[in-house]
Amino acid sequence: METLANLESFVKSAETASFSEAARRMALTPAAVSRNVAMLERNLGVRLFQRSTRKLVLTEAGERFLQSIGGNLDALQAAIADASSGASEPAGVLKVSLSPTFGTAHILPLLPDLLRKYPRIRPEWHFENRPVDLVAEGYDAAIGGGFALAPGIVARTLAPAHIVAVAAPAYMAGRARPSDPGGLVHLDGIVMRSLSTGRVRPWTMRDAAGNEMAAHLAETIVVNDPAAMREAAKLGLGVALLTVPDVLAELEAGSLVRLLPHWYADAGAISLYYASRTLLPAKTRVFIDLVAEVFKRDRLAERFAGSLG
Repeated sequence: METLANLESFVKSAETASFSEAARRMALTPAAVSRNVAMLERNLGVRLFQRSTRKLVLTEAGERFLQSIGGNLDALQAAIADASSGASEPAGVLKVSLSPTFGTAHILPLLPDLLRKYPRIRPEWHFENRPVDLVAEGYDAAIGGGFALAPGIVARTLAPAHIVAVAAPAYMAGRARPSDPGGLVHLDGIVMRSLSTGRVRPWTMRDAAGNEMAAHLAETIVVNDPAAMREAAKLGLGVALLTVPDVLAELEAGSLVRLLPHWYADAGAISLYYASRTLLPAKTRVFIDLVAEVFKRDRLAERFAGSLG
């Protein structure tokens, strides 16, 4: 494939009938322009100019080639300039996949700052409970867990995904708090049925000493979304097992309380996924940097860790 420099050297030389004048307009040396044209001729297998010490004349093949590329060179230059500016200035559609509960609570609030700094970015954010195929579905990034790491996909860990038992203070009023995960079975359970398996996922909880115990909840209320589990728990309908980020605001405000504060289940990690470490579009790079900066500034990895009690 021909380089833009070769094509531009040919067009400018044809327009001016001079390698020297073409070189002046392109801020190159005459030797560089002549070399570019010679390389183009070699690659095409035809002579484009008749050369003499006094003038430069297009051959018949050169005339046809000049007519065939015509204004296309200007369009190509404009396209390259636009792509180059896009590489340095964040712009364009930023397509991101986020889990609805986590994304709404912790990533969506970053949007005003992102758009204030980079007004040419156009967010297209999908809030969905599924691991997407970044490349096949055209996503710039995704935040969540359980994604298959296909070749070229980078996973940057942001925080642990720890599951804790929570309930409303009103629900626990007058009830004995369980001393270990085995005691949860005696309370009303708010559980989520998996869309893929049709089953309620079992959890095994652990403590700081390394002890492990199954956490069985009665299937008193069954829903299919973590946000619905949280809201049902806030209504005083029972106990839910949810990730810390999904209930962090409620725990800090006191509308939910954590049962078994020294026990948690490990659901893996919350990670930021994107397609490559090199030649990242500027829009993706600034989004990744902003998310990482906020997680560090607000100590979210530490605050999301159910292992810290």
